[in-house]
Amino acid sequence: MARVSALVLVPPVAFLALAAVFFVGMQRDDPDALPSAREGQVAPAIALEPLGERPVFDYAVLQEPGVKLVNYWASWCAPCRAEHPNLELLASEGVPIYGINYKDDPENAEAFLEELGDPYTAIGADASGRTAIDWGLYGVPETYVIDGEGRIVLRFAGPITQRSLEGQIRPAIAKASP
Repeated sequence: MARVSALVLVPPVAFLALAAVFFVGMQRDDPDALPSAREGQVAPAIALEPLGERPVFDYAVLQEPGVKLVNYWASWCAPCRAEHPNLELLASEGVPIYGINYKDDPENAEAFLEELGDPYTAIGADASGRTAIDWGLYGVPETYVIDGEGRIVLRFAGPITQRSLEGQIRPAIAKASP
């Protein structure tokens, strides 16, 4: 009889435990955010190739004073096209943006920039994807806010929308500014 009574309690206890797990999970600030092991660390080294005649950048640029963005993109990436106006807006406001063209055909990348505009202070190509691996890239587009000491303040995966620009990117830029 006591054994039957204990078995009756298993389903409600299991339900309450599962409900508690769901409740705790829903309390996170952004349930869609991907974790980044790089935030708070110095930006990893970069090894980039030139993209056409555009100025390329190196690791030393990321260590220079002032806030800057590093934006991974590709011409074949539809969300990259969608975020481009917001990158142009930030560039027009004086935010230096360093572009890394990811596993792309150079001619297609050049055509993309000719069509939509070039918001980048300097740009390099990561044809092999090696630099992206070192940075922990999940996919394109992906943007990193870097402070004046070369530390990653924010890793933002996905296209920069007006909502994410105001809610995440601008606050991270303010945090990274001296």
